[in-house]
Amino acid sequence: MNILITNDDGITAPGIKVLKEYMMNAGHQVLVCAPDVERSAIGHAITLRMPVWAKSYSLNGQFFGYASSGTPADCVKLGILQLARFKIDIVVSGINHGANLGTDVPYSGTVSGALEGAIMGYPSIAISDVSHQEPAYETAAAFLTNFLMSFDPKAIPPFGALNINVPSVPLSELKGFKITKQSNRRYDDFYEKRKDPYGNDYFWLMGNVIEEQPSFESDYYAVMNHYVSITPLSVFMNDEKTFNQLRQQFPG
Repeated sequence: MNILITNDDGITAPGIKVLKEYMMNAGHQVLVCAPDVERSAIGHAITLRMPVWAKSYSLNGQFFGYASSGTPADCVKLGILQLARFKIDIVVSGINHGANLGTDVPYSGTVSGALEGAIMGYPSIAISDVSHQEPAYETAAAFLTNFLMSFDPKAIPPFGALNINVPSVPLSELKGFKITKQSNRRYDDFYEKRKDPYGNDYFWLMGNVIEEQPSFESDYYAVMNHYVSITPLSVFMNDEKTFNQLRQQFPG
């Protein structure tokens, strides 16, 4: 397959290097277009009122891909519309440093990179390693390589993407994978007030993860039990239950 790879950790991040290596070793043709610096938690932002740059980036003396001044969504647009010299079959965003579970999804630049691919009509996958402390990128890359041998990305419906989260364990310790739903894992946010060297106040966003007892079908339950979580997503965020309730209350 012809794969466009992006991420939100930046083109120098180790996860994207491992991902490209595994995809190429599996015989896929790969184009990398990723942010030139880390753009984590930037969501689905796109650049409208300033230009977007893309510069050739080399690793160990060899062309690796394009480093863009834009967001992950920008990178997908730019890669497909301007930089690709072959027809893209699938967009893969990652491998992210840290989980994208529950309410991480709307904030995530990694997931938004995949959803931008979905908006543009391409099968898309976001993939994350769940640990910030001890990531196992090789496990995530090997899982995705094997998964794509048996899964046809064309099965992803229009405007849809898969959000994959991989436990940070050796490949041999994975129990398999589960098709999951988003959990209600979220954050108890607060700002820590600090002083800069000139005496001015500034505020640093902090927070603690709220991890309630998860559903057996949830992404969080899967990864905590050493299963890969595969959550189907859509760019459409309709609440069907509330829609039907409101239509009954306000017909017409």
